[in-house]
Amino acid sequence: MFCPFCRKDKDHVIDSRTSEDGFVIRRRRECQACDRRWTTYERIEERPLKVVKKDGTRIAFDRDKIKVGIEKACWKRSVRDEQIEKILSVVENDIFAKFDAEVESGYIGELIMDHLRHLDQVAYVRFASVYREFQDVHDFVDELQPMLKEKQTK
Repeated sequence: MFCPFCRKDKDHVIDSRTSEDGFVIRRRRECQACDRRWTTYERIEERPLKVVKKDGTRIAFDRDKIKVGIEKACWKRSVRDEQIEKILSVVENDIFAKFDAEVESGYIGELIMDHLRHLDQVAYVRFASVYREFQDVHDFVDELQPMLKEKQTK
């Protein structure tokens, strides 16, 4: 591998470890020419997966797009980055395990909402309001009713 600093092809791996539930290998490298260090990530080459949107259009699966949506729902909540990454990993692993070529956006949204419901109820309602396109306060009340009933039975 070429050094990103001096562009020489003389490096060696100092350290290797797995991350993201074993699906990524992180390698720490050192250039033997300039002695600088950098990190590379080795991932499994993913098969192209398309997401079928509500209107029937198909777009490439984008992990970062899901992350942005979850982060917006969790904004100013006591949800740590590690918890968001865990949801992302679980959702991504589930999708790639169950689907080969296409997955409905509805499946992804429901899966995310299920995880957010158990993590932070406010983040869940925020995500649901965008995902389910709430039009007025009645949509919020309809979404909250099952959660309130569940809380009363405990």
